[in-house]
Amino acid sequence: MQNLKFFIRNFEELVSGFFIIITVSVVILNVFLRYVFNMGIFWVEEVATISFIWSVFLGASATYKRRMNIGIDFLTRRGNQKTQTIIKLVVDMMLLIITGYILYLSIIFTWTASIKPTAVLGISSAYVNAALVVGFGLMVIQTIVFLVQDVKDIKILNSRREVL
Repeated sequence: MQNLKFFIRNFEELVSGFFIIITVSVVILNVFLRYVFNMGIFWVEEVATISFIWSVFLGASATYKRRMNIGIDFLTRRGNQKTQTIIKLVVDMMLLIITGYILYLSIIFTWTASIKPTAVLGISSAYVNAALVVGFGLMVIQTIVFLVQDVKDIKILNSRREVL
């Protein structure tokens, strides 16, 4: 049970790390084969690119989840705790609109690309572009979690004010 909680809590980081391992491994293997045996594997570049794309969008979701993205600290540090919470709530609502719209666009983009095969492997480009859908989908879910937490924080602050 503990391992499952760890996996769910760190899903983006673990899967992103897995794709980075694939990227680095196949590139190193191909460099080794080229310099030692004077031959390379023709599909390595495409696999490395696909793996890198997945690691980038899942990594972006992981940084977003941990609130490690660029923020507007200048504004949020300028008021009392209630003002800061309200600013966070407004920013989270704007981010929900933005990430939701990008998720919508990435679904359309992935659907449109599903008929286009990749150049070397010949698989559907939807497998590559699905990284956008998964990454931004996770960001939308996380933004909703942030909004719920901000609303709870406002309720807690209001209840403390009533007690005083």
